[in-house]
Amino acid sequence: MRDPCAISNGLESFPAEADTREYAASLDATDPLRGFREKFIIPSKANIVSKKLAKPGLSPEPCIYFCGNSLGIQPKATAKYLEAHLDTWSSIGVGGHFTDIEDSPLKQWQLLAEQAAESMSKIVGAASEEVAAMGTLTMNLHLLLASFYKPTATKHKILMDWKAFPSDHYAIESHIAWHELDPKQSMVLIGPDEGESEISTEKILRYIDEHAAEAALILLPGIQYYTGQLFDIKKITEYAQSRNLTVGWDLAHAYANVELKLHEWNVDFAAWCTYKYGNSGPGGMGGLFVHERHGQVDYSEGEDVPKFRHRLTGWYGGDRSVRFKMDNKFKPIPGAGGFQLSNPSAIDLTSLCAALSVFDETSMTDIRKKSVKLTAYLEHLLLKDTTDETRQFDIITPSNPEARGAQLSLLLKPGLLQQVSQRLQEFGIVCDKREPGVVRVAPAPLYNTFTEVWTFVEQLKAALN
Repeated sequence: MRDPCAISNGLESFPAEADTREYAASLDATDPLRGFREKFIIPSKANIVSKKLAKPGLSPEPCIYFCGNSLGIQPKATAKYLEAHLDTWSSIGVGGHFTDIEDSPLKQWQLLAEQAAESMSKIVGAASEEVAAMGTLTMNLHLLLASFYKPTATKHKILMDWKAFPSDHYAIESHIAWHELDPKQSMVLIGPDEGESEISTEKILRYIDEHAAEAALILLPGIQYYTGQLFDIKKITEYAQSRNLTVGWDLAHAYANVELKLHEWNVDFAAWCTYKYGNSGPGGMGGLFVHERHGQVDYSEGEDVPKFRHRLTGWYGGDRSVRFKMDNKFKPIPGAGGFQLSNPSAIDLTSLCAALSVFDETSMTDIRKKSVKLTAYLEHLLLKDTTDETRQFDIITPSNPEARGAQLSLLLKPGLLQQVSQRLQEFGIVCDKREPGVVRVAPAPLYNTFTEVWTFVEQLKAALN
């Protein structure tokens, strides 16, 4: 278990008066990102416990929303962007595909995916051509695995997290079975050592060495959804590739949460959803990354015989210059855009572009800087005046700020989850719980405050006592 003073030895330290509301308010007053909270609609305390929604303005007291790791809240820009889209649709119908409307925040529908990809590329550290806004997380994982998982008789194994989110597990299992292989033989699960919650980088590298001769691919989460551990993407990618493994990452919990440099780190492929820290709305359009070296199109043998990485192809992956010729000669868009399938939902893209407009006003460097301090403050208050013997929870998320994002996962003592969850809900605090005893707390730096962190810890300790 961790030393309650450990946070003072990390990147952040706090004074003796840090456990007061006044100190939390002082942090909010000097927060460079404090203005971004006004760009979001915070759900009210009344609405989160009611089945009949109160009209805006009648229940103004906001809840404390620490569930951005599951679903981010709505940006105020969303309504404006959706209205612009609906106005285009109602006014010019099919012409919306090809017409740039003056004073609209949106490009023509045919270019909306590129508009989103350009903004997303800054969030994941890639060139805009390496990113595509399309589909959903699991769909994109299937498409990428269809292109990048090429098992042979000798190299067929896929290395993955032992507690992978079902999207990853089911997708990998089904692709192994599609190739008529046995998942029990071809799936290699990497878990923590006995008594630990964190999977060390060293253990992952050992597994790579152990299975390199038979492994074709490694697919890990950028951040483990349950524990909140942030993996060393750069080091693991470089090492796995040196052992001749293709490297993919599920960035569902890392996108818009931590700084990423997918191009610089030479990642082969990645996929993510955008509705968690990205705030695009429930089931919002996902994204994928394909490194530029895998997206090249070679015309050295003529315009009619392009050479490109095999993938499951679709009409919208074809270059716009020939897309409407309808001659069934596939000429892929260079880069990740060539992995697109069909005409994407303009409504989903509109919601995504609205959320991205907020990120366009800042940077992941600044977001991450606040996130580290916000999470450190949360940890400091949780551990203050407690010992291993008196504390009724363990923080199973790594204490090293470089090994976690905005989430702390609290493993409660047996039998406490329901009473704690009920108390938090009654006070208007929204967190995510995972049976049998984990509360996942995720203060999002764009809209959460230090005062909210202070209030949460006060109510949590009251619930535990």
